[in-house]
Amino acid sequence: MFGGLGMWELLLIFFIILLFFGAKRLPEIGSSLGKGIREFKDSVQEVEGGAGREISSGEGNDTEGEPKS
Repeated sequence: MFGGLGMWELLLIFFIILLFFGAKRLPEIGSSLGKGIREFKDSVQEVEGGAGREISSGEGNDTEGEPKS
């Protein structure tokens, strides 16, 4: 299922997390985890988009015609 974890293993992990953090904190933790993943995806897309623009526009380390030292 998830990397070799079955249903019982996932339920056990969820139960341990529930005991450790409590029912009131789980929505807050899920929300902050979702925001972190969203920010990471946005930054990755920004970096990939910036690298694609540099390559297509010819910017960057253009060393054609320059002698190598």
